[in-house]
Amino acid sequence: MNDDLFVEMEYRQYTKHGQAACGDDVQLQTLENENRSLAVLSDGLGSGIKALVLANMTTTMALNFLRTNLDLLQSVEIIMDSLPVCEVRKISYAAFSMVDLRLGGTTRIAEMGNPRYIHLRGDWEVPDLQCKTMISQHWPDREVECHELKMEPGDRLIVCSDGITQAGLGTEKNEYRFGWKRSGELAFAQDQIRNDPDISARDLAGAIAGRALEISGYHCSDDITCLVVYVRHPRILRILTGPPFYKDHDAEFARQASLGEDHTVICGGTTANILSREFKRQVEFDLKLCRTAGDLPPPAVLPGIGLVTEGILTLTRICDNLDRGSFDELPLAARVIVEKMMNHDRIEFIVGTRVNEAHQDPMLARELELRSGTVRRIAAALENRFRKKIRINYY
Repeated sequence: MNDDLFVEMEYRQYTKHGQAACGDDVQLQTLENENRSLAVLSDGLGSGIKALVLANMTTTMALNFLRTNLDLLQSVEIIMDSLPVCEVRKISYAAFSMVDLRLGGTTRIAEMGNPRYIHLRGDWEVPDLQCKTMISQHWPDREVECHELKMEPGDRLIVCSDGITQAGLGTEKNEYRFGWKRSGELAFAQDQIRNDPDISARDLAGAIAGRALEISGYHCSDDITCLVVYVRHPRILRILTGPPFYKDHDAEFARQASLGEDHTVICGGTTANILSREFKRQVEFDLKLCRTAGDLPPPAVLPGIGLVTEGILTLTRICDNLDRGSFDELPLAARVIVEKMMNHDRIEFIVGTRVNEAHQDPMLARELELRSGTVRRIAAALENRFRKKIRINYY
């Protein structure tokens, strides 16, 4: 059963007004062989670069300690002993939340200073199985809350910095002048899930952080960070590109486009022609999209099968932008594919290996790569930067 579950971990941040860097930090890691997903969110003392340094030191150490199963209290003491002392306040401090999610087992959460996590099953808040408070002899003024809970398919964890719960604090003539509070965050998250029971971790984190920003009057008085962890069955996107090496494999190749229109992308005119012939359907174009398509051909649709785009040029643009982590200036067709990638968990590439003779033309741009190399680079970026599960099959 665990093999058919995916843990989506995504977060959204906004930086305190007037600061060059966010003083909150998040680090995430998946340990496939252990069915574990690790997440750490830290809020550094103060704001700006100094706070980020404290938060980053905390998340880096905490993630290493979680991964190696170091005793929790010992981990906290090492973190607190290692942090530099603030010259103004004469203390070293960074609030944190540590999540060690084990599919099929007990999930453990340790919190110090951050608002208490939220565990939702549907729109119902789930109480934890066990909670205890630990106090370090080295740091008697620091209490660590340790929780144990059971995560089931469909469950969500919401972890945030106090920039979320204190949003609106101190504003006059405002219902949130005492802060949004955890209760407000909880009610908002429940409403979002009622409106969209399948809302992704990415969208829910964005909605919660965005609401906190709105409550703050779009003028953050503190760094805002919301992390959402969502356990569910994986959403699969299948991308077909390039004709098979042997023509008599066309029918088998076309049968890979079986996930439905919302979960299939066809990259390349030759690939689209093969599927059009095998399924006896015509590609449909919307000429209105030409105005907003940018410098790549606009996307089309093979009805009931999937999205259709140009091939190697589109994939190359996607590859370059995934490497940079920037998608704002992508042409329409590439942007639509990237959005689909971000909204799915497992990306399966079905790659035909017949060389398109047009790509051997020396007049083409030097950076134009062969299809298989581009796909491998996209797969590496999705896996390393965006924690997607990748599968590549060649025909």
